Amino acid sequence: MTDSSQEASPPPERSRRRSVQDRESTLSMTSTTTGLPDRYRPIDQVGPDEPTPTGVIRCWRAKDRVLNRDVAIRVHTPAGPAAHAWISRALTAGGLATPALAMVYDASEGSGDPQAPGGAAYVVNEWIDGETLGERLSRGPMPDREVRTVLRRLAEGVAEAHRVGLAVGGLSPENVVLRPNGLVGLRAVPAATGTIDGDIAALGALLEACLTGLAPADGGVRPLSGPSDLLALVRRARSTEPGHGLSSVAAMASLLAERPRTGPGGSGSHPHRTEPHRDDTDSGWLRRLRDRRPQPAADVVAEGDAFRLNPDTLPPVPRVRPLTESGAPLPPAALGGDTIDAGSVAPRAGAYAVPPVAPSRRRGTTGEQAWAEPDESFDVLAEGYGGYGGPPTGETDIDEDGARRHRLVVIGLPLLALLVVIGLAWWVGSTLLDVTDSVDEVQGSTPSASGSADGSGGSGAAAGGEIPIVTGEVFDPLGDGQPENDQDVQLAFDDDPATRWSTLEYRGSPAFGNLKDGVGLLLDLGQSQDLSGVTVTSVTPGATVEIRTADEPADQLDGFTPAADGTVEDGTEFAFDEPVTARFVLVWITGLVQSENGFSADIADVAVHAAG
Repeated sequence: MTDSSQEASPPPERSRRRSVQDRESTLSMTSTTTGLPDRYRPIDQVGPDEPTPTGVIRCWRAKDRVLNRDVAIRVHTPAGPAAHAWISRALTAGGLATPALAMVYDASEGSGDPQAPGGAAYVVNEWIDGETLGERLSRGPMPDREVRTVLRRLAEGVAEAHRVGLAVGGLSPENVVLRPNGLVGLRAVPAATGTIDGDIAALGALLEACLTGLAPADGGVRPLSGPSDLLALVRRARSTEPGHGLSSVAAMASLLAERPRTGPGGSGSHPHRTEPHRDDTDSGWLRRLRDRRPQPAADVVAEGDAFRLNPDTLPPVPRVRPLTESGAPLPPAALGGDTIDAGSVAPRAGAYAVPPVAPSRRRGTTGEQAWAEPDESFDVLAEGYGGYGGPPTGETDIDEDGARRHRLVVIGLPLLALLVVIGLAWWVGSTLLDVTDSVDEVQGSTPSASGSADGSGGSGAAAGGEIPIVTGEVFDPLGDGQPENDQDVQLAFDDDPATRWSTLEYRGSPAFGNLKDGVGLLLDLGQSQDLSGVTVTSVTPGATVEIRTADEPADQLDGFTPAADGTVEDGTEFAFDEPVTARFVLVWITGLVQSENGFSADIADVAVHAAG
């Protein structure tokens, strides 16, 4: 029992050493993350430290408390001017949108004061889940097809950064992540330093590592082997000789996207492939189709890859069916000017020649035309379709009366339908006009003040009176798309000061946590009217606002003209210097006040006044 107790508990020396390491890790985390905004809460450190000419960069997995998502936050020590070049590169990377590079959400150069919030220099990246390329290559090399896909997608993302003049840097197996959905992503974008030629060489090194795998013992690379085109691409990417290297990362992505060439035997480019390679090119597909084509018949002469009929034979031509009951000669119009009876053509010798046909019983008592019995080759058609069962044909097929009736139906029916539609339209229009006239006679032609919601009538408000607000909505062009208590907008103009609309709570600064310049309420009056001012009431006074107007709705703040500004108290009237004609009124909040958990602002009531 004593032995088991000793095995269950760790030695005292080991326990003390582990506690010291944990305490040092905690102290390191606290000292590193001091100066970050309260919005980001570090969880644990990931990846090794990245030394730079101006300091060191450490990466943390953190939680964005505002958007409730995991992010990768990288902190540069020291902050201030030393991190200026890195932050400038990060701002350039923020304009990229490619799945191969981690997105840049936020960046700050910092003030250099490690004790003040926001004093650190940091870059906030998208957090990418998945297995790193180093972990995957520790199990051995990747298949050729997977190598081409991973490197091509990564090269396309780096080429997009080069297009805007940004060298990415940091292209190592530890920073490349294989996403669960089959895509590839690069963490730590951008690195502290980098060059375009360095990115090309780093991609060549990654291609070599994917082909050979990483040796688990020393982390080195195994001997290089693989398809010849990929080996040549590795040499070109890593070459430093003039005229032998790759011109750009885009050229590398283009070469990886090409189909690998195969040898004359049709086998794949992989040296260890044992199964036969199926040639799926267009020429191979046509060749296989031609090989499956049936052999020509005896009366067909082959000429290379083409076939033609024997010139000494004729194709089968069916006889013309008798068109009259009497057997009289057919009129030319019945068959057409260029139509002849196939039976009148003497067949030539050959496979399609038919024996002479003996005259059969005449179909009538007059005329000299005799018809042969159906040829034996047409018995199948007769049996399959039950013979010809239609009515006898002849000169009645071209009856002029029938053609005239057909034209009458084709032309007359559309005209009749058009007349019916015109009559219905005239009746509906006259009926509606009569009803409108009767309403005008009873109620008069002057619209009421309550009918101005559609913008067709004049305002019924007296000078200085309150103009009804038709609708309202949150105006947040600088936000991130998240709702700003949109469901409470109606409470701001329901004539009840006890109800209110309020913004979200922001932390760190009354200037919306340094996330945006403001948010507002956009009020629609239904039509353009002469306005003299706006009265705003707040439960928590102290917020700063601007009153802006416009005759047409706009998506950006510049689409509204400033009319007044100031601080909101308990019923503050913002009078315009001169009357303004507008349909839309924007109450734009520019500064928040202290709240329970941060900073916010509210509007309990807003009233728009008409000009005299």
